[in-house]
Amino acid sequence: MAVESTTSASAGASGAEGFDFALYRYQLSLPFAIAAVVVFAVLTLLHVWRIYRHRSFYFTAFTIGGCFQVVGYCGRIWSHFDSTAIGGFVMQAILILVAPALYAASIYMILGRLIRALHAEPASIVPVKWMTKIFVIGDVLSFLMQAGGGGIQAAGTLELYNVGEKIIIVGLFVQIVMFGFFLVTTVLFHLRFRQSSSSHGQQESPIRWKHHLAVLYVTSAIIMVRSIFRVVEYLQGNRGYLISHEVFLYVFDALLMAMVMAVFFVFYVEDLELSESGKRESAMEMLSSQDSNGRGIVPRPYGV
Repeated sequence: MAVESTTSASAGASGAEGFDFALYRYQLSLPFAIAAVVVFAVLTLLHVWRIYRHRSFYFTAFTIGGCFQVVGYCGRIWSHFDSTAIGGFVMQAILILVAPALYAASIYMILGRLIRALHAEPASIVPVKWMTKIFVIGDVLSFLMQAGGGGIQAAGTLELYNVGEKIIIVGLFVQIVMFGFFLVTTVLFHLRFRQSSSSHGQQESPIRWKHHLAVLYVTSAIIMVRSIFRVVEYLQGNRGYLISHEVFLYVFDALLMAMVMAVFFVFYVEDLELSESGKRESAMEMLSSQDSNGRGIVPRPYGV
């Protein structure tokens, strides 16, 4: 299993000074690629089952990200047998690169749903009605830049490869900035909601909000580490140390993203699903409730 072989599969050759480009600078590991396909396929199928069971359709993007991982690592299996095939290279380069942006889209939605489930909108620094839109738009922008950059790289010339590389780097920086803003928003909500709950002496919510925030912290931190790794990898260029050693892709990308999928499967947000499904019924109950003077009763938001 030659994970760190220095064998190069060159996309072209030239006598010009400084021209040194290769699709891969190692012999691709078939066992690693097969293992990644199996792991991501199993995790993706498990999430499909979760979506079906809980009707959690907002997790569809997350599951599509898992599908991208499966197909992407199939591309690496293809490249193992033909390391000069542009199709296999493009398949793995683009799909593995952009999959975490799809994970992020679902992660962003969880915070908004959690805040609404707790009726804690005043504790958020970002209006809840705009929260998902802001983060998802930023995520889509990052996704399009990374995918577009990867597509430009596939054009077949060194000049376009370098242009695509720069676009991908910008897209990754957008992803990092959005995740940083998301983490700041999450932390501030956590602190403000906890302080408000304590000061009002509210009883503990049936929503496991501490649990969900911990999951968001862990998964967001994991994706942040992966995104930083990718930025450094692309900044080093096609001849860089990270991109020249296959083991880094599996440790800082495949393993970390599999961990994100596993965490969200094990620590699922089913109580938020229950909260969402009961929202309409609760709203109708509030509208029909009246005090002795015939005025509608408006309950105080939990903890705020």
